[in-house]
Amino acid sequence: MSDPTPAEVQQFIASGLPCNHCEVEGDGRHFFATIVSAEFEALSRVRRHQRVYQALGERMREQIHALSMKTLTPAEWAADPTPQSSAR
Repeated sequence: MSDPTPAEVQQFIASGLPCNHCEVEGDGRHFFATIVSAEFEALSRVRRHQRVYQALGERMREQIHALSMKTLTPAEWAADPTPQSSAR
């Protein structure tokens, strides 16, 4: 199984989670994602990350070694779109 591209990881996330914005950077094993979704409303940071991991499914175990992410609601994104990562 080949290492995914950032574009593929972005597609994996977007196919399992309705996103207002999804941007992924990375080198094939380590990725950073900025994800904006209304589904994050009223969820803690941990629950938001779990929701992204759910969207990625087995790919997190098999293809993606590390994923840092910034998870925001649309209102949070509109208020402050600056990066705030947290690593897995």
